[in-house]
Amino acid sequence: MGKTKTGKMPASEKITYGFGNLAANLMFTTAGSFITYYYTDVVGLSVVVASNILLWARVFDGISDLVMGTIVDRSTSKKGKARPWIFRMAIPYALAIVLLFSSPDFLGTTGKAIYAFITYVLAMAGIYTATMVPYNSMLSTSTSDPVERGVMSTMRTLFGYGGATLVNAIVWPLITILGGDKKAWTIMAALFGFAATELLMALYKNSEERVIEAIEESGKEEKLPLSKQLQNLVKNKYWLILIGYLFATFIDSGLGGINIYYATWILGDGNKMGIIGTALTIPIMIGALAVPALMKRISKRNLCIAGSIIYILGAIVIALFPENFYIVVLGVVIKGFGKAPGAVAGYAMLGDVVDYGEWKTHTRNEGLVFSAATFGEKVGSGIGGLIMGVILSIGGYLSSAATQSAGALMSIKVVFIYAPIVFAVLSLLLMLVYDLDKKLPEIRRELHR
Repeated sequence: MGKTKTGKMPASEKITYGFGNLAANLMFTTAGSFITYYYTDVVGLSVVVASNILLWARVFDGISDLVMGTIVDRSTSKKGKARPWIFRMAIPYALAIVLLFSSPDFLGTTGKAIYAFITYVLAMAGIYTATMVPYNSMLSTSTSDPVERGVMSTMRTLFGYGGATLVNAIVWPLITILGGDKKAWTIMAALFGFAATELLMALYKNSEERVIEAIEESGKEEKLPLSKQLQNLVKNKYWLILIGYLFATFIDSGLGGINIYYATWILGDGNKMGIIGTALTIPIMIGALAVPALMKRISKRNLCIAGSIIYILGAIVIALFPENFYIVVLGVVIKGFGKAPGAVAGYAMLGDVVDYGEWKTHTRNEGLVFSAATFGEKVGSGIGGLIMGVILSIGGYLSSAATQSAGALMSIKVVFIYAPIVFAVLSLLLMLVYDLDKKLPEIRRELHR
């Protein structure tokens, strides 16, 4: 097993690896930040119906993640086990984004709800999953070097949150320029879809699965039945912990759909949503640049713990002055720095979990292990969206109303300020029981004997 197979990667490959997460956020962040608003204020569905669509559709998402993880683990081709899926999904990915933000006018309310459910499941449980589970798996199949994985995870974070920043900053102005009607949302989606296809093709052309090639050359790869793969996965306690961690993190992301409501009704200007989004993502990107160097001195676990504490402090700052735009932005910036460690180290830890699973069960399950990432993203954000919808409904929020009641305004504050604190505390508690970092050196020595 030579170093050329498992070790250093060209800088250009590490950069284009980040393109995949930029493409991911052109769909995921656009849906996460705007799909509830699109369903309620553009299509005309009630907030409860919209929230239930997102929840139940994302339950299918979670199942599809595990299925796709199994497919990746059992895939074989001359071009790798994960990488070929990037090529196969590049064009369907663009079509999926368009379907998310299209709703035929001739359908009644029930028909529009059914159409929204079907297209959301097709896009997120189908196309997105078939693209992003393999993409996430490439963090482990491209190199076994933990430093290189850290750099890849940093690129993933930088481009991902760069995409999130771009989406939150330009969608609202772009919709306005395009006319502000339902057609404008579909045109926006088509533009994003074209860009996503180009990014995915660049990723495919400039990537290599070195670890998989090395295993195949050594003759050690073994195909196990799904039942055995799942048994091995459940034995991997660190996979379970990271599922919980990612789950809590993305429930918080799902709550991010409240930003447009908070900007509109609490801060008095929907355009401030772009500033709020940027105030969150830019610090994440800046912090992500520092995380690889910090990981050489501080364990990934401890970085994630510190990040959760910083995030909670940022939320407390907002709670002190919830209607002061500048204080809100300051608090969001602090929260952004708090999210950076988990955004980088959290995904690098999944590569460690693959190594632990190989050591414990003598088989590698990159696809299933990394399916935890998209599982946490979609099911977590779905529950976040449901929590948002339920709280808004309890508060009496009325879509398209000229004014909102005091209860509705309070419900918006609860979702924006207080609910994220709950899930940040949960993330903190999960990291406190994660102790794999100190075991990894010995595990890796045994694996490379």
